[in-house]
Amino acid sequence: MHKKQLTAAAALVAAAALTLTACGSGSSDTSAKPKAKSSSVADVSGAQKPGAATVLDPPFTKPDLVLTDTHGKKFDLRAETKNKPTLLYFGYTHCPDICPLTMSNLGIARKALTKAEQAKLQVVFITTDPERDTPAQLGKWLPAAGDPSFIGLTGDFKKIQAAARSIGIGISPPVKKKDGTIESSHGAQVVAFSPKTNGGYLLFGSTTTAEQYAKALPKIIKGEKP
Repeated sequence: MHKKQLTAAAALVAAAALTLTACGSGSSDTSAKPKAKSSSVADVSGAQKPGAATVLDPPFTKPDLVLTDTHGKKFDLRAETKNKPTLLYFGYTHCPDICPLTMSNLGIARKALTKAEQAKLQVVFITTDPERDTPAQLGKWLPAAGDPSFIGLTGDFKKIQAAARSIGIGISPPVKKKDGTIESSHGAQVVAFSPKTNGGYLLFGSTTTAEQYAKALPKIIKGEKP
């Protein structure tokens, strides 16, 4: 089936099958690596280079979600990011590797933009661990992990989980293991929303590098395909 003939439901199923990464925290063993189940997204994007953007056709609808930002104020995702190039990621601050790496790559890529481009771009980090990721915790972690401009949001887990699922990203409640570690499984994808249509039209995986983001961001800011 040609990708332009895919229905919205088919695209959602394809994206939902993407990697779920189990991130452990709270242990003295900081060398633990994330566990992953790989799957193909060729139904949506075709053959691609590792880390390249997957074109979502049709695009995802931006989640209708109101959460709390790092200043303790309500943040309406659709209203606050309307007609703005927006990158959305679900993760948590106690993640030992994938989340800080992704935020770091995005932070490096943002710094490569012009001042005008930087002013337009919005990077939104929504926690999958709201019990521990308070507004204060997000406000402390995000500038160090990524960039002071990044927006951190927290709130009701079930609402966050439903919002993630609506754009094909699976997340599970954090689980405390017998050894005291806390493990959270979440999709490690970044979804780019167009400033022209507000639709989520690009998806980046956990292997995307800072250089690849830097190359793609100027086009995303214009609502173009990299």
